[in-house]
Amino acid sequence: MTALVNYARWSRACIDIGVASGEADYRRVRRSWSGMGRHYHALSHLEACLRELDEFRALAVRPAEVELALWFHDVVYRTWRKDNEAQSAALAERLLRAAPADTVERIRQSILATQHRDEELAGDTALVVDIDLSILGAAPETYAQFERAIRREYWWVPRARYVAGRSRILASFLGRATIYQHDALYSKYEARARANIGAALRQLGGM
Repeated sequence: MTALVNYARWSRACIDIGVASGEADYRRVRRSWSGMGRHYHALSHLEACLRELDEFRALAVRPAEVELALWFHDVVYRTWRKDNEAQSAALAERLLRAAPADTVERIRQSILATQHRDEELAGDTALVVDIDLSILGAAPETYAQFERAIRREYWWVPRARYVAGRSRILASFLGRATIYQHDALYSKYEARARANIGAALRQLGGM
């Protein structure tokens, strides 16, 4: 399920920001998304993000920057580390360094924003974050698969510690005034996301 994750698409986005990227960089990025231990943060997640971008592309001020932020946002993902987004942003900086500095900085900031702190975001950065969170508003059975996949990624965490940490993260989303910042994504996902998260919290409480 990775038809959208292809070199032609990657190359178009790079060219749009002024980078003549070769296949080696594309293969490096794709290979990173295919690493062992990725049960949710895998190529299927990147594919889903690109599909969401295609639906909401009209919301983007600089669509190629949004797309590249999505390509890179989980390119580094190790569940035992706290700096995945920073490392992902650093790799984006290195591979896209031929682009204008302000372009690279906007992409970097969008990647860092996928740490999902409760902060005011706007424009393309908010769109990247909303797209990354679209899974929260998926159909209940898809959302349940997501929760199971996240647990598999954190297989090494003892159950009680996992339940406490996951519950804290999910509750933080419910505590926000809104989960999604763009009206179109809010309308599509907000209510179902809150229902999914509530159900997940109840299940975690019963574990």
